[in-house]
This record gives sequence, C-alpha cells and structure tokens, in this order.
Amino acid sequence: MTRVLITRRLPDTVLREAEKHFEIELRDEAAPLKLGQMRGALALYDGILPTLGDMFSDEAFAEAENPRCKILANFGVGYNHIDAEAARAVGIAVTNTPGAVTDATADIAMTLMLMSARRAGEGERMVRAGLWTGWQPTQMLGLHLSGKTVGVLGMGRIGQAIARRCHFGFGMDVLYANRSEKELEFPAEKLSPLALAARADVVVIAMPGGDETHHFVGTEFLRAMQGHAHLINIARGNIVDEAALIRVLEEGGIAGAGLDVYEHEPEVPEALRAMENVVLLPHLGTAALEVREAMGYMAVENLRAFFAGETLPNLVN
Repeated sequence: MTRVLITRRLPDTVLREAEKHFEIELRDEAAPLKLGQMRGALALYDGILPTLGDMFSDEAFAEAENPRCKILANFGVGYNHIDAEAARAVGIAVTNTPGAVTDATADIAMTLMLMSARRAGEGERMVRAGLWTGWQPTQMLGLHLSGKTVGVLGMGRIGQAIARRCHFGFGMDVLYANRSEKELEFPAEKLSPLALAARADVVVIAMPGGDETHHFVGTEFLRAMQGHAHLINIARGNIVDEAALIRVLEEGGIAGAGLDVYEHEPEVPEALRAMENVVLLPHLGTAALEVREAMGYMAVENLRAFFAGETLPNLVN
C-alpha cells in the first residue's frame, strides 16, 4: 500500500480520510522536520504531507537521486518553505491548498486591523492588570477605521478578500500594489508600493513569501508611511524587515502594527513583545477547525489524485 508521511498532527477527520487511501505514518511532534529527517523521508515514503516550517530546500533534495517520494502535498497555500524547482528536478510534484484559507486569513487581517487601530490589546491588558479606573472621554483614543484608506500589498485571493471586507464593510477607500492590474468588484487604485505607503491609513501585507519579497517592507517603505498609520502582516514574516520595523516604531514613525507572522518564527523579538502599540498573534490565520479540515481534505485529495494517475487539482510546479 502507498506509504505517506504526515509531518504534523492534523484534525482527526483528516487523518481518517487519509487512512482510507494510504498507509499513513503520523509524526506526532510540533517541531518542523530537520534536514536529516527530510532526506530520510524522501527515501522511505511514496508521498509526504508537509507544512509550514518543513524546509524542503535544495539542500534537502541534493542527495535525492530518483527518490521513492514522488509528491509533496503541502498543507497550506504558501509553499515558500519548499524549493519547488529543486523538487521538480528530482521528479517530485508539489501541491498546495489554495482557496480553503482565503476567508479565514482575511478575517484575521480584519481582527488585527481593528485591534491595532482601536488599541484593543493594550486596553485588555489594562483591564486584566486592574489598572482601569473607569470610562473617560479622552482615554485610549485610537484610529476610527470607517471611511479611511487601506493599502493592500498583493491583490491575490486573500488580498481581494481583505479589500472587499474593508470596502463593503467599513466604507474604506482601497489602494493596492500588485504586479498586474486587477479587475475587481469594488473601486480600487493601483499604485507603486511607496506611493501606497504614503497615502494609506492602514497597510496590509497579503503577498506571497519567497526570495522576491524578502524584506519587501523595510526602512524606506516604513518611513514613507504616515505617522498615524498601522502596518498589518498576515502573509509571511520575512516580508517585513523586523529590525527596521522595531526602529520605526521606536521612533514613532508609525502608530502601531498588528502581526500574525514573524521573520524568525516562532521567535518574537523582545522589543516587539514590550511595545504596547503592537498586537501579536501566534500565526492564527487559518486556525479554525473547519478551515484546517478543508485544508487537510484538499491535501489528501492531491495525494489521492496523484497516486490514481489523475490530474492534480493544485499543482504548483
């Protein structure tokens, strides 16, 4: 029977679905695979269902001549942790799980926008610490989002879902930076990244990770933003130069930030953890049971289709 390694525990319903089709081995550890484990897995299994943090770089494939593994069915839409070109060179297909993550990730972006703009994290800490002395007209004044301008970096599925919520739900004007012009169901203006930074009240990062977008948001971009503006990142941590973000926040260059992802995840700099005007979430973008189930079913279906000789639903290379 086809042997498949699942590198992290998935919802029970997904595991049961996988067991219908394959002999599965579940790696019941929270930490990502190490290099030696990845090389071993490529030799021992017909397919692997990896996820974020399992760094299948070109180094992982370097010694894999005609490996037993023929497919990496990634659990997640982002696959910048997998060198798809190197995988293809040794005969391994790579798939992902687009679509299933869109609305959940957009919802987390809105959560962070509201928490950052309205100082919700800071306010909750005040109440929990017993420091709230009662309502006052000038206490905890934040930024009212309705009618403001949002700038979205990356207008793919998730970027559009965020912009749609901002425009129809909050009456916000939409700016976006993207490689190509997009036909959208709402009014939006395409700008260069720096022009967007200069005009937006809130900037939301929704672009893919990878070498091309590494430190895309750095000192120049952050200093182009307005002093009352907020930066939100629900994409990949290394799109933001965290050291530059810390400097600009310390200088008061922007009003705040809301982060669900980090440059060296799961490490979060002490400087960010100490800032009251920074909202920090533990990568909750898709953390809803039905969403994780949908992602898992999609990954399993990619595996099933591959071994049945069918067209892969979500091939990325």
